[in-house]
Amino acid sequence: MRRLRCGLSTPVLFNPRPRIEAVEFGGGAVVWVIDDALLEPVRFVDFAAEHWAHARETTHNAFPGPELPMPEAFTARLDAWFGEHLRRRLGGRRTLRVHSRFAMATWPAARLQPRQWLCHRDRDAVHPGERVAASVLYLFEDSALGGTAFYAPRRDALATAMLVHDSSTLDAAAFRARHPDVAPGYLVDSNAWFERLGVVEPRFNRLIAYDGDLFHTSHVTDVAGLSDDPRRGRLTINGFFTLRAAAA
Repeated sequence: MRRLRCGLSTPVLFNPRPRIEAVEFGGGAVVWVIDDALLEPVRFVDFAAEHWAHARETTHNAFPGPELPMPEAFTARLDAWFGEHLRRRLGGRRTLRVHSRFAMATWPAARLQPRQWLCHRDRDAVHPGERVAASVLYLFEDSALGGTAFYAPRRDALATAMLVHDSSTLDAAAFRARHPDVAPGYLVDSNAWFERLGVVEPRFNRLIAYDGDLFHTSHVTDVAGLSDDPRRGRLTINGFFTLRAAAA
């Protein structure tokens, strides 16, 4: 996938004095919410629209649409801003690895595969003493396109792990035969396996940050409204941070 050079040369991209709100769900889950995260958010929408021909769908994650890596200069600034305002709140001492990308959910429900019928966690390849945090920056005006929902497993860790494994290794027919209590399509409510804790609603230029160990998914309720046009669709910038865990 092509990596872009940064055309966003403004020295300060992020709000230097953000107002940070903690949204608390059951079970101790906390999501940090920052409105007005970017100083000039429309420039990022324009930038995505200009370069979207280079976006590609990938097979290494469950995202239901094309993605485009962000310029390295942007990712560095995101990490610096995250380190100043959010890293300690998420239990991190320093950042070990970071990457970010534009992403836009575009798939109709009928195209989704079993792993996209479920919520997921962002914690692959985490070693002892590390933790993962993630961020989502909403760059669309239509709130009907959906924010992010957070979930808690209803069954024990082993059963949940087997379900997740099956969702990534079985085709749709085989998965449905083994797990008839999981409905195809975008997950928007609780089901037999997961209880929905809550939803953070989208707002243009709102950034949320959360522990990658939390089960979550895009809360897509208006599937018909999804678009492959960055100026109309569910455009986000997603960040992923592997952190050295802070001392307990």
